[in-house]
Amino acid sequence: MNVLRMTISVDDGHPLDLRLAALLERHGLPATFYVPVSNREGPPVLTGTQARDLAQRFEIGSHTLSHRFLSDIDERSAWREIYDGKRALEDTLGQRVHGFCYPGGRYRQVHLRQVRTAGFTFARTTQNLRIDCGDHAFELPTSAQFYPHARAVWLRNFVSQRDWRQRAPALGCTLRESDWLVRLHRLLALAEARGGVFHLWCHSLDIERLQLWQALDRFLAHAARRVPPPHRLTNGELFGLTAAPGRRNDAGTMKVRDDRGLSTPSGSNAT
Repeated sequence: MNVLRMTISVDDGHPLDLRLAALLERHGLPATFYVPVSNREGPPVLTGTQARDLAQRFEIGSHTLSHRFLSDIDERSAWREIYDGKRALEDTLGQRVHGFCYPGGRYRQVHLRQVRTAGFTFARTTQNLRIDCGDHAFELPTSAQFYPHARAVWLRNFVSQRDWRQRAPALGCTLRESDWLVRLHRLLALAEARGGVFHLWCHSLDIERLQLWQALDRFLAHAARRVPPPHRLTNGELFGLTAAPGRRNDAGTMKVRDDRGLSTPSGSNAT
């Protein structure tokens, strides 16, 4: 019997995450919220009180100290973003933070090692079109972003993020559809048919800016009907279920991605 599992993640720690959290709770869906301490791009982030309240109900992961793209800064600055971001968030929450998410999905080989050294257990990327958990603890993939991307964006992500063999079935199933919401439904159905994982991610600020709250509400209601409660998981719970012996979680044995999101063999120089 095929078993569909679902996980949801939300990036950037915007105060609107509280509205999204309420929506998720209404549908009985857990999620992981990746929160930076501040956002140098300008948008506000959750206050300490808001973050602690959210942490009582959902898993919280780190999204760096100030939401800087790691591939755009030097190694020392990247370490500060990763390590200091983790410690500051843990001080705010009063609890350990296990997960990390790369801002903008942009990182290099050195950042995989830094994330691991900083004490994180897993890290999430922005690679889409996956209905599995991936092979690397610090490069967990996703299925899709809740955003009205055009076909060209899906294709660009497919080409740049590689792992083409694993992702080709999802690409074929989604690009036959012109409507982006129908694509998400098809992708969820594919994951269900194959007993896979559907990993949806989003930004609450995008949901507000594009007025997608009703569309998200309807999609979450549909997903909740398809996924039994025991199979609705946080990112950390999903990782805990799949971190079996032999799963590669040492940065020295992973595939890594360069600034353009291209996979390169471990040990090679990222450009």
